[in-house]
Amino acid sequence: MITRDDALKLLKQGNPEPHLLAHALESEAVLRGLAKNLGRDQELWGLTGLLHDLDYAESKDQPNRHGLASKELLQGRLPDEALAAIARHAFEMNGSEAPSTELDFALRCGETVTGLVHANALVRPGGLAGMEPKSLKKKMKEKAFAASVCRETIRECEKIGLDLGAFFQIAIEAVTGVKEQVGLS
Repeated sequence: MITRDDALKLLKQGNPEPHLLAHALESEAVLRGLAKNLGRDQELWGLTGLLHDLDYAESKDQPNRHGLASKELLQGRLPDEALAAIARHAFEMNGSEAPSTELDFALRCGETVTGLVHANALVRPGGLAGMEPKSLKKKMKEKAFAASVCRETIRECEKIGLDLGAFFQIAIEAVTGVKEQVGLS
């Protein structure tokens, strides 16, 4: 399996825009937090989160390739379960199999929630400090807030045995842990 240092180098080779790098780091943190909470392999889940959008620069104009191109690029560097989750995180666009495993659903809800947490931190006077799950639950109801964040995908946390409150708490703590790296306070 690829090391985290090599994964980060690979990610940065594509010279991602700062917001995409922040998303990758936040996704890694949330997936590690979920793995810890669920007693799963934190390194595997973290690397899956970090690299899930590796192909974004290449596939942004070809959404039917998103996830699939990453899977191809990472062949032999990550286990099959991680490659499948990376392809399936965008199954609606790329036509791959629907998510079915715990890692599939964790990646989908984990990478999606980062948009809600990040946006909420940007509009709060204290940033991430003191952010609580109830704040994110309120933002979930405001369709205009972080409008591109799919609320239904976030709710897939229930498929890994977490209610929204517990899931949001894990996500807040995870993003807080990387706040300096992603430009948040």
